Amino acid sequence: MAHVELSLSEVFVPAARTPAEHEFDSVGQWSHTVSHAAEPCLLIDADTTVVAISSSGCELLCLGDPEDVIGRPLLDGGLRLVDFTAYSSELTEQESDKIPPLLALHSGRLARGLLRVREPDTDAPGTTVDAISTPVLADGDVAGSLTFFSKV
Repeated sequence: MAHVELSLSEVFVPAARTPAEHEFDSVGQWSHTVSHAAEPCLLIDADTTVVAISSSGCELLCLGDPEDVIGRPLLDGGLRLVDFTAYSSELTEQESDKIPPLLALHSGRLARGLLRVREPDTDAPGTTVDAISTPVLADGDVAGSLTFFSKV
């Protein structure tokens, strides 16, 4: 016979009559977690602005320091994505819209895919990265997306 243990913990809920603050919504809570994570991860809001990114995420995606990326649109923050051809051409806007962080944001579903990231000021083929993204909800609507990365 299998033995199963269950542990319950309290869920943090703001007190009644407390104004809804950014720190109590999903994006705010994930922002703190992502900023302090050891894992390469990224959080963007519904406008594709980078809300938080881990230091290891910046390193893996060749983005410099988190302070240089936070508050900027994801694709305008120095992220250089290239295709998987021998020429390693920069992705077009149509192709960039299909990367997991944006696909999860626009579809409201989980998204996974491989990305090839090129370092700034180089023509090297780039690093291949596996990305897994999930939409982040606020009041039942998609408010952003959370992505975890790993080097392939």
